[in-house]
Amino acid sequence: MSESLEGATILVVDDEDDLVDLYELQLESEYNIRTAYGGEEALEKIDSEVDLVLLDRRMPDLSGDEVLKRIRVEEYDCLVVMLTAVEPDFDLVDMGCDEYVIKPVSEPELRSTVEEMLTRAKYYDEELRERLMLASKRAVLKSEKSPSEREQSEEYAELERRLEEVHQRVDAALSHADDDSPSAFDNR
Repeated sequence: MSESLEGATILVVDDEDDLVDLYELQLESEYNIRTAYGGEEALEKIDSEVDLVLLDRRMPDLSGDEVLKRIRVEEYDCLVVMLTAVEPDFDLVDMGCDEYVIKPVSEPELRSTVEEMLTRAKYYDEELRERLMLASKRAVLKSEKSPSEREQSEEYAELERRLEEVHQRVDAALSHADDDSPSAFDNR
């Protein structure tokens, strides 16, 4: 792991106490861990210091979907991983999460997901993060939904359209960067 990612603050949210405690145990040697045993507690514990939220989707007091909406409305600058046993459906397309991981999750998978998310947050610009988020959602839906289900889904078509739009914006930005035109650095 990159030393620059150590010390990031992660909020672990799940109504299953044992899972929260397990994830905390697996991550606490490298990160600052906050724990919440439900959605309401998560909203009490999140602040501008949180870099990443590991969020269960189905909780009795306040669902992960609702917690995620409030995180986005409040504009906390953090990434959110839905870490859940809920099989994804096409509502994933409009969900504001950055990654969707289906339980059970092994320790290596958990660590890899956390490191990837923190790397995105630290080193990637917003455009690239959006591209990765959309590509991740497409990959999850491709693995969980049949080709005919995807073909019939308006949400999936919208996801493909948005992903293509982001690809075009990134490609356009890269082509401008590759131009042989003089730049601010060519003052010779």
